[in-house]
Amino acid sequence: MSSSAQTSTKRSGSWLRRFIVKSIVVLTGLAVSGVLLVVLALALAWPNLPDLTAMTDYRPRIPLRIYTADKVLIGEFGEERRNVMPFNEIPDVMKSALLAAEDDRFYQHGGIDLRGVARAAIMNMVSMRKSQGASTITMQLARNFYLSSEKTYTRKFYELLLTFKIEATLTKDQILDLYMNQIYLGHRSYGFPAASRTYFGKSLTEVTLAEAAMLAGIQRAPSRYNPITNFAESTRQQQGVLRRMLDLGYITQDEYDTARAQKIEIRSALGTPAGGYAIHGEYAAELARQLLYNVYQDNIYSRGFNIYTTINSKDQEAAYLSVRDGILNYTRRKPFPGPEGQVSLAEGIEQDADALNDILDDVQRNYPDTGDLLTGVVLSASPTKLTVARSADNIIDITDKRALGIVARALVPNAAEGQRLSRGSVVYLFKNPESWEVVNMPAVQAALVAIRPQDGAIQAMVGGFHFADGKFNRVTQAWRQPGSAFKPFIYASSLEKGLTPGTQIADTPFQLTREQTGSRAWNPKNYGGRYEPMLTMRQGLYKSKNMVSIRIMQAVGPQYVQDYITRFGFDRERNPAVLPLALGAGSVTPLQLAGAYSVFANGGYKVQPYLIDYVTDSNDQVVMRAKPVVAGDSKAQVIDPRTAYVMNDMLRGVATSGTGARASATLKRNDIGGKTGTTNNSLDAWFAGYTPDLVSIAWMGFDRPQSLGSGETGGGISMPIWINFMREALAGKPNVPLGPMPSGLTKTNGDYYYSEFPPGVAIERVGLSSAMDNFVSDVPDDGINSLLQGLQNDDNVYDDSPQTFAQP
Repeated sequence: MSSSAQTSTKRSGSWLRRFIVKSIVVLTGLAVSGVLLVVLALALAWPNLPDLTAMTDYRPRIPLRIYTADKVLIGEFGEERRNVMPFNEIPDVMKSALLAAEDDRFYQHGGIDLRGVARAAIMNMVSMRKSQGASTITMQLARNFYLSSEKTYTRKFYELLLTFKIEATLTKDQILDLYMNQIYLGHRSYGFPAASRTYFGKSLTEVTLAEAAMLAGIQRAPSRYNPITNFAESTRQQQGVLRRMLDLGYITQDEYDTARAQKIEIRSALGTPAGGYAIHGEYAAELARQLLYNVYQDNIYSRGFNIYTTINSKDQEAAYLSVRDGILNYTRRKPFPGPEGQVSLAEGIEQDADALNDILDDVQRNYPDTGDLLTGVVLSASPTKLTVARSADNIIDITDKRALGIVARALVPNAAEGQRLSRGSVVYLFKNPESWEVVNMPAVQAALVAIRPQDGAIQAMVGGFHFADGKFNRVTQAWRQPGSAFKPFIYASSLEKGLTPGTQIADTPFQLTREQTGSRAWNPKNYGGRYEPMLTMRQGLYKSKNMVSIRIMQAVGPQYVQDYITRFGFDRERNPAVLPLALGAGSVTPLQLAGAYSVFANGGYKVQPYLIDYVTDSNDQVVMRAKPVVAGDSKAQVIDPRTAYVMNDMLRGVATSGTGARASATLKRNDIGGKTGTTNNSLDAWFAGYTPDLVSIAWMGFDRPQSLGSGETGGGISMPIWINFMREALAGKPNVPLGPMPSGLTKTNGDYYYSEFPPGVAIERVGLSSAMDNFVSDVPDDGINSLLQGLQNDDNVYDDSPQTFAQP
């Protein structure tokens, strides 16, 4: 090699060495600078990281919870639903499902999973979209507790630092514990224990593998992947979690196959309350909330209060089903008014599941499921077959003749516009034991309340067909005319004035002129215009004769009756001292009537109905406890024990041989007392009945009073509600005999006499009164007018109180 070539080679090598050296120096400088910058950033940022006290001393905002007496959850109130569960109580299947879904290397990495980051990057590059994320459970926890979800480099940097701090401070089990109790999972549910109750209506300890996988799949997008909002997408996520669990070896092939095949039942689709509660106690829960709010105001929503009510869970569910069935049975009998709405369906859309589901999702938002009434859209309709879609994979054919009979008038070719069922009609479906049927959303309402007469504890309360329709509790808020259900209190007042069950009372008609009433003429009637010359008071009650009841009140005196009924808890101002009160023309609530009938059931004591037994704080310390008045307390005695005894005997007769005979015959009991009630033009229908251990009141009517229909009576539509409830509530309980007569009461020739009103002294006969001078007693004219509004002068009157008056 020539010298010039060697010189050139040396220069080239020297330059390369210098370049490499310089590069190393620069890179080293940059690295050092980077390290210094990182150190500086850490030095500046680390002290500003939040304290982890919120984690190490975790105290979530626990909502107000309402329970039955037997500790069944019936309501939660607060911004968040939470059920904090100790880590060792969370089932392993739930932990495994979560790790498979979110972070299977959670116990191996130090907070940031580099392998997971690389896998996510590759998958995202292959799919050309962000199909996978690389956030670990610790990173999500950091973000959830302390940071916003904004996508900035600063927030991401703080998230990484906080992740390291959490990993350095807490154990892996502590981190997973916090995550599983804290993470948001849709429908106001925070943590998997709360989500399990929301979606499945069960404790997290009871979930199956399939249910755990579905819960685990929600977290990625709670608003989209939860099974109430989008069951199909939630199922797809669940299947992915199950596959991942199988791939990771968490489950066997058999377990995987079984879980994939399991039918998941979502509580909202089963007619259970929103929030997944085991029973329907919405009205009672809301009333309990209101009562406690009056004491603590807004503080009740975050202090972890627990209200334990007097509600019996078995009785409560029986009451709900009885009211529900009563309303639906009434609705089925009435003419079908037509579909709830109408949507446009393109031809062949059934073949495009996504397009059909999009339409059905919109329909569900506008016409949501209501308990066990489920929204659907008609795909085809004919007199012999009705096809309705709930979703693309849930299409129902209705061919049962009885079910089609409910909507027969809407299926004929010449059905009226607006009433016709056709393709695109929005309807509500109901599953009866035999088949599916289409039922319109009921317009009528009903209520039932049951209380324990010994102390007033409310055992069951259903204030309407569907709580979410307005939360108006008809048990406590509906002031309605009681009709003939009020007559027993008129009769009771007369016993203490010397009348007996055997007293003969005229049953002939009469008329009062405008001059006599001071308002308008009054011509009360008996049912069907049927009259008898004289009846005993007992017979008058059994047959619910209006003329008898009016004459009893006329004989005793309206003012005395008004004073007397206040002993039972009735409002004086809502029950004026006028003769129409004898027919139940005043106003009461179902709860008030239940309290009043309790006086008969318990021997003459006025007990105050109450709902809250006791209240505990977040530490399970009792902060409030009820002190109910109990039967037997001499201070609570409001009527003579003899009066209670005789009225019990007479009301048992009503339930055996009178207008309420169906009750005793159906339940095969001889310890039932009760009275039907139907107001003028059938605006209100009642049945008030009881045993010595339970008083129950059933009512049906429209919120804006209108006729229930010709021939609809308390005995026909409210008594079945009462019977169906009491059948469950009294199951296995023995009959209770009437018991010994109180002192001062004798029975002669089959009739009862008070010692101060023996035979010969007791009033034996209440005859005719031409003037009816006691029609009014110190009541203003406007009070009379209000009671006489809507008075009917025809025969459109019904079995047990054919002539009462519109509500004041």
